[in-house]
Parts: sequence; C-alpha cells; structure tokens
Amino acid sequence: MPLFKRKPFDLAKPPEDLEPSELVYQVRFTKEIFRDYQYPKLKEYLNRINLYRQRVWMCKSTGKSNLTYEEAMVMEKNAIQKVQQLPNDLVAPALRMLSLRDLADLVTKKLQKDLFVGAELYGKKDDGLYPCRVLKIVENGVGKMQYEVALLGENKKITENAILHGEDLVWKKTPFNRKILKSFIRESTCRSIPWVLHEKLAQKHGISTDLPEELRSKFFLQGGQLVNRTKKRKNENRNNVGEANGESGKSKRNKGETGKPDASKEENNQPEDEPVKYPIDDLLVKPGPDDPLFTDRPSPSRDFNVPMDCIGDLLMVWDFCSSFSRVLNLWPFSLEDFENAICHKDSNLVLIVETHSALLRILIKDDGEYSLALQNKKRKSKISLITWTEYVCDFLEMINVTELCSCMTTIKRGHYGLLDANAKLGILRELVCHALETDLIRGKLDDLIEQRRALGATVRGEALEYARKKREEKEQLKGESNGLVVKENSMESTGSNPHMAENGEENGDMVEEVISSRPSNAFVNRKQLNGQSKKGEKQKLDPKVEAENITNSNEKEAQKQLTGEKKEDQQKKSKEKREQRKEYFKREMEKRSIRTNPLGKDRDYNRYWWFRRDGRIFVESSDSKQWGYYCAKEEVDALMSSLNPKGERERALQQQLEKFYPRISLELQKRSKDLAQKIALEEAVLRRSTRVRAPPRENPANAFLKYVNKWKED
Repeated sequence: MPLFKRKPFDLAKPPEDLEPSELVYQVRFTKEIFRDYQYPKLKEYLNRINLYRQRVWMCKSTGKSNLTYEEAMVMEKNAIQKVQQLPNDLVAPALRMLSLRDLADLVTKKLQKDLFVGAELYGKKDDGLYPCRVLKIVENGVGKMQYEVALLGENKKITENAILHGEDLVWKKTPFNRKILKSFIRESTCRSIPWVLHEKLAQKHGISTDLPEELRSKFFLQGGQLVNRTKKRKNENRNNVGEANGESGKSKRNKGETGKPDASKEENNQPEDEPVKYPIDDLLVKPGPDDPLFTDRPSPSRDFNVPMDCIGDLLMVWDFCSSFSRVLNLWPFSLEDFENAICHKDSNLVLIVETHSALLRILIKDDGEYSLALQNKKRKSKISLITWTEYVCDFLEMINVTELCSCMTTIKRGHYGLLDANAKLGILRELVCHALETDLIRGKLDDLIEQRRALGATVRGEALEYARKKREEKEQLKGESNGLVVKENSMESTGSNPHMAENGEENGDMVEEVISSRPSNAFVNRKQLNGQSKKGEKQKLDPKVEAENITNSNEKEAQKQLTGEKKEDQQKKSKEKREQRKEYFKREMEKRSIRTNPLGKDRDYNRYWWFRRDGRIFVESSDSKQWGYYCAKEEVDALMSSLNPKGERERALQQQLEKFYPRISLELQKRSKDLAQKIALEEAVLRRSTRVRAPPRENPANAFLKYVNKWKED
C-alpha cells in the first residue's frame, strides 16, 4: 500500500449495519465505502478524496515520492510485477543476505555467483563462448562447485553435455538488476536499519527470524515487532516526567476549579474538518452559507420542426456545409431555412438539390469508389435538377446501409419529398462522412492547420518583439538615470558654489598684494577701491544670472512635459495598435476554424453548443436524446447566473461563456431584431386591406423556397 508521510496508512472501515439497498459513496481505487459525502468525522468521503488527490504519497516499492495515492498504487503494482521476475531459486539466498546487512551491491554480486538448475548462460570451452543450460550441480568435495551443463545450438537444441567450473560460466544478461533488487528488498521487509523480513515470507523459505548476536544488545522482539532498547527507555522516562507534570498541573487547576470537566481536551479530541479545495466534481458540490444567490436555470426552447432524435444530424450537416461552403461551391444558407427545407414535401427543392449535388461532386472529383461505380454505370459527371436522384441512389447502393436502401424505391419514383426527416438527414449524414475522407476536404483541412500555425507563429513573434523593445527601453531609461546621477555628483564635487570664479579672482588679488613690495598708501587704497567696485558689479550681475537660470529650467521642464505627453500619446497609439492586431488575429483564427467544439458541460453533463453562424446556444442532454436552445440575451444571462463555479464542469462552462459573451449577446440581439421584423411583416400580410390591390409581401418563413446557389459550378 502507498505510504503517507513515509508511514503506512490505514483504510477506512465500512460503516456498521449497512443495508444492501442503501446508497453509499465508494472510492474507486480503494473500495472504501462512506454513507455520506460529508460525514461529521475525519473519515468522510470528500475529505478522503481530497487527501488522495494530494501529492503527499510515496510508493513503497520504488521509494518515489510526490505522488497521488492512485499514482503510487499503480507504480507499486508495476514494481511488484517486475520483482516477481526474480527467479525463485534466488529468493532464499537474497533474503538470507538481506536479513544480515543492507548491501544491495553485495547481494547482486553474490547472486551472480549462485547458479541454479535451469539457468541459461554462456560457458567457456576450447577458447570459445557457447550458450548453455545448467542441468546439475556437482560438488567435488574440495570447496569448488562444478556444474553439468548442456551446450545449446540453433533453436536451443542440446548438442552435447559438459562439466564446467563456476569461473567458466558467464551471465550475458542477468535475470535481475539493482533496481529490481531494491524493489524486491522493500517489498520483502517491514522495516529497515536493521532489515526485518515479513514473518510469512521467512517461514515460506525457511529463514530464521531470530536476532543475530550483534543486535541483541540493541534490539528485542515484542509482540512480533522489533523494538529499540534505547528509544524505549527514553520514551518511558519522558512519559514519567509528563505524568508528574500533568498531576501537578491538575492539582493546581483543581484548587481553583472543582468538578468542572476539561473543555480544552474535549475540543482537542474532536477532529477538525479539513477545508474543501474547490473546484471539485459538480455532483459533490453542496450549497454553502457563503454561496451567492444563484438564479433558476431557464428551460430551453424545444420548438423544432424536425424530430428530436434528428437534431444532432441536422446541426452536423448544416455546420459542415457552412464551414466548407467555398470548397463545395455552395452558397451559405441559414439553419432555419435548412430545417424548413428538410421538412418540406417538394421533391425538387433547390436548396436540397444543391446540397446533395455539392456533396456528390466532391465524391466524384476524388476518383474513389463512388467515381468508379459511376464509370461502370456510364453516368455523366454533370448533375442536374432532373438526374440528381439517380446519383443519390447510386451512392446508397455503394454504402449498402439497410435503413437507407429501403428508401431507394421512393426516390426512384420521384417522391424524395415524401421521405421522413430521419431518412433525409441520414442520407446527408453519410454523404458528409464520405466527403470528409476525400483528398479535397483533407487538403483544405491541412491548409487551414498550416495557416493557423503560421498565424500563431506571427502572434508569438510580435509578442517577443514587443517584449524585446520593452526591455531595451527599460535599459535605456536606466542608463540615462545613471548618467544624470553621475553628472550631479560631479557638479557637487567640483564646486556647487556659483561664486567660485569670483573667489578665485579675489584670492589672486590678495596673492599679488602679498608678493609685491609694499607701494605707497595711495596705490594701496586705489587697489582696494578697484576690488570693492568689482565685487559690487558682480553682485549686481547675480540677479540676472539667476533669472536666466530660472527661464532655462522652465524651458527644460516644458520640454520634458512635451516629451512626456508625446510618449504617452505614442504608448496609447501603440497599445491601440496591439489591441487591433489581437482582434485581427482572433478573427483570422476563427475564419480558419477546423471544427466546432462544445462550450462545456454543466453539473448533469449536458453539453452546450454555440455556432457563430446561427447565434443560438444549443443544449444537448447527456444521452443525446433531448435538445433545446436559448435564443435571447436574458436567457444567457440567467444561465450564467445559475452556474456554480465550485464545480469543475460548470466553472469551465462559465469561463467559456464569459469569453464569448460579447459576440453571443451581439448575435442574439441581431436575431431578436430580425425576429421582430419577421413578425411585423407577417402581421402586415394578415392586416393588408382588401381595397388596396398592391401585391402581398413575401413571408420570411418561406425564404428557403427562393434559395439560389450563387457559387454553383457551370
């Protein structure tokens, strides 16, 4: 069994008084049974499942950790199967050595020398190496073992017998390796340091379980288990100290409180429920006090014209014809028109004829089985409004489906419109399935895949280029800031005083006065007056310099603001461009969609489909027998509000609905407007005055009757 924190883990026992008809929860891989998924004990189903899913388990056989319970159990099972490949004749010698010392390498070397009857290896004879099989072990009394072997020829036939020494026999490939042997050791023992064999296994192979002399001073057997003497002595001392402390603490408490139970112990004895980590399986989610207010899920509309069991085929055929309309040379049509055309009783309806003809032309161009069948019947490759039913009958003869072949007589009589919707959609379904296998459609799919890959590579390239530019800008800004710091530091070190030059000139005058011989007093006075006048002039110039500095700093700040605004504008424009590019790539990817996948599933495994060419959200039951749809934005909002994100399936469905919500709501709003116009037109037709002889307006429900294939091949 897998180990939990390197220790054995006991499985939960089944509940008592379990009735045969009682519904229970069972863990699939451990077969544990629980009455309720949230039992008020630690051993309840939900907490146990969450514990098994955590990567805290370890495989007992291989020693690999960081696994889930199921992964560890599968790995242990595979390891046991590999261990069983060890020959039975080598099990007992391995266990005898194993009970003495933990040396897998020594065991391996020793077992390579222990040969047994039936072992197939290679023997040295006449300076050659020949395959052989051990027949008998011969003891010569000297201490060396000899073996009677049979030399094998082709197809392992015995050519001759010979007696060889153990040194002359060589394993070309041993029946075990160190990895298998380590797994065998872990599987055969119940503890390590020292290794202790399982009692039943030791009795089976006749191995003594008595302690060796060198271990009796450190260990002893108690109740079939090996106990360390020193550890037991320490535990006893610790327990004695703890009991003494506990008695003193109790006496102190009893002085203040008498007759009151210890509430803290009762609380500690009660197991605390582990918090549930969401999302979990939807069927296990129960309402909680912190849940938001979920709305009732709206019931989908089911007013289809075709039978309920045909909706899947209807959507599949329509989606294929819409997706590959260019390849089929078939002008797209709406789902409502296609549904009305299927239910119509006219045998030569243009929409139905063009759909069949487009699919049949794909099969003819493929030069496959259908094309050969037409050549044998000497049919023309051109399909017309008169002969299309003959090509349909040839196709039905080729596929030989019993349910559809029964319709051939009705089609040949020219009464295709009298077939039921099941038969019509069954024929179209088979045509689509065969068209998907043609080289033309497969080539188109390959092109779409390559185009999607190229678009993905372009998106990744632009993202990498943008990241590179961002890094360069950051490095440039960092360099500029470092340069400014260096410049400021140099200014401070060389002289932050703006009057440094004036002080220099004054010092020079003073030096000249000291060095020169003392002139007359008049000359000295004149010098002092000149120096004072120069100081006055410089002091008068200081306000002008300060004003110039202020104007320069203002200009620099204005320039910085302008550059900052320019940068912001550039960043906004670049961001808008990136968003436009993202939208462009999304649209291009959607144009090259290969297949339509469901948005997701709800709690009850109902699938939700959204076709971007129709706008509605279709709901398929888990057994595919019931269908419905949502056609209003309010219904989609109510659906999203009813999903519980604590469940795995409903959380994924909610995320997909939020992702496509803008487009879904836009399509549904357009559909609602078109439906309102359609109703208004129908009412206008009904209310038309008899006194006005203007021609009646066309009913939009009959738009499929005027379908024209604008992409038809000549």
